[in-house]
Amino acid sequence: MFQRYRLIGAAAAVAASATIALTGLSAASASPARPAATGTEHLQLMTTNGTTNKVPVIIHGLVTASGVDHEGKGNTDTFTFAGGSFKVTHSSGKGSQHFNSKTCLLQVAQHGTYRIHNGTGKFKGFSAHGTYHLSILALARKVHGKCSMKAAPAAFQQLIQASGPASR
Repeated sequence: MFQRYRLIGAAAAVAASATIALTGLSAASASPARPAATGTEHLQLMTTNGTTNKVPVIIHGLVTASGVDHEGKGNTDTFTFAGGSFKVTHSSGKGSQHFNSKTCLLQVAQHGTYRIHNGTGKFKGFSAHGTYHLSILALARKVHGKCSMKAAPAAFQQLIQASGPASR
């Protein structure tokens, strides 16, 4: 959809240039190009599956869509949506992590920064950056009478909320 507006704008600019040339008006009276759209983008990821590397995501702001976060190696993930995708590079989280070895409860509260880049399809030219907050609450399984962080968790809840300035 964004490409269509760019093509319409280009056609209008050619028509305006031709009109100016034919009527003898100066080029200085032509209107400037339409500025890029800017605003705040919000992202929310939530899962109850502690063993997946594909997490549902909803974004809203300049763009509203639902998709999937495909966790990559290191600190760069790929978010895919109907009609396009983009990369998200994020900092390692800072904050607290507590594990109670008697109750098997894991609590994580972290924050960091992110950057959206390399959009494809309807996300071509879309970029954003900002901060995120991560919250995990999990219950580890007992293996041989002890809490195990290596086994799949008995219960898992993860919520990531992020927001920041965006443009397209």
